Amino acid sequence: MRSHEDVLLNTKEAAKYLGLSPYTLEKWRSKGIGPGCVRIGSKAIRYWRSDLDAFILGGANG
Repeated sequence: MRSHEDVLLNTKEAAKYLGLSPYTLEKWRSKGIGPGCVRIGSKAIRYWRSDLDAFILGGANG
């Protein structure tokens, strides 16, 4: 269950949070590596901040 403080970030925001370029994050996503993401509708990709934190701490792949 997600915390009420957890937020969804778009690719640009998530990349900035991780210190990456949006292109790198998109490339990782297409290869199935990097932090987990959620698809909203047919095009919108979002990242839970808690998933980004877990990725930073443990290199967890989504």
